[in-house]
Amino acid sequence: MASSTPPKRAAANGTQEGIPTPWGTIPGPPSFESIEEGLRILALGADTPTGLTPKDVVWTRNKTTLYRYRGERPPVHKTPIVFVYALINKPYIFDLRPENSFFRHLLGEGYDVFLVDWGTPGWEDRQMTYDDYVGDHLPKAVDRALRASGADEYTLFGYCMGGTMSTMHAALRPERMRNLITLTTPIDFSDAGLHGKWLDERHYDPRKVAQAYGNVPGSLIDTGNAMLRPVANYFSARMTMWERLLTGKDMTSWKAMNKWVNDGVPFAGAAYTQWITDFYQGNRLAKGEMTIRGERVDLSRIEVPLLNIAGEKDHIVLPAMAEVLNGLVSSKDNDYLLMPAGHVGLLAGSGARKGLWPKVTDWLSSRSADRGRSGGRSDGGARAARPS
Repeated sequence: MASSTPPKRAAANGTQEGIPTPWGTIPGPPSFESIEEGLRILALGADTPTGLTPKDVVWTRNKTTLYRYRGERPPVHKTPIVFVYALINKPYIFDLRPENSFFRHLLGEGYDVFLVDWGTPGWEDRQMTYDDYVGDHLPKAVDRALRASGADEYTLFGYCMGGTMSTMHAALRPERMRNLITLTTPIDFSDAGLHGKWLDERHYDPRKVAQAYGNVPGSLIDTGNAMLRPVANYFSARMTMWERLLTGKDMTSWKAMNKWVNDGVPFAGAAYTQWITDFYQGNRLAKGEMTIRGERVDLSRIEVPLLNIAGEKDHIVLPAMAEVLNGLVSSKDNDYLLMPAGHVGLLAGSGARKGLWPKVTDWLSSRSADRGRSGGRSDGGARAARPS
């Protein structure tokens, strides 16, 4: 039987031809080091330094930590920004790499940046609910951020589930809030795409899952998200890895994103059950039926300036799930921004630096000034008093 053509052969001029691959021709046989690194990533996951912007611990409660990030110069904007992320995955997506850090961008623009990090729940936290996170931890974190900054008001910035939690906080405690920014934030779960179908109460009982695990493993949550686009997440991502390795491209950004995607944290069992039953199955927030510590969450109480941002290509939080918020609040200064990006790429993708980031700082600049100075906005400044 005739032998097959060798992958590399001498050309007529005596040089070595490259090897054809699905990504083009690579200059020669892949190095042992590149193959070893690829196999290591497949077996153990990508690892690279992330979340490198200096920060200080301001306050802690149980696993929750409030951080204040340090810029190279003092803040010039009066109003601090308090960031809230989801109870799953880790919040260093805001500060992925020095060259791809939304927090560094904000610090460079003169903003005072705080982050509520929910930490990793232990077995003893399996009964924690949104009553604890939204009704207790978040208000105390906000209070400590204001105390540390010396400001009278603050901007609340919520991403994904963190945006849902932020809107609930804004409705329950509107006092001292200056602005609200929500990014890929699910509010209306009446049509939640594939997630909604998978989690339908007719064939899915989250109580049994929480009972079995205590805290639902992050890997289980990640698998559910990955299965929304299995080809892209299980095939294309690996093809991209091998393409970059075999063609000698820099792997830093790819490894940082891959590390974050696979760096999930457990979901406290009771909160997980509540997230599925109250939001996906009951749609209680959009219906005005959600309660935190017995108090109804009425989104119409939100009167502060609102910037609600969604991703046109987001398959986790469909744009329609987020857009409804603008019609439920009472804010006169009320903006909805639909960006041509996905759930994560919107904030940390290659186009975020020129896409989302400047749009956020442009919107914030006039809404973060001292109210006693010219340039501060007067619209959207009304505050609803919290009932005693």
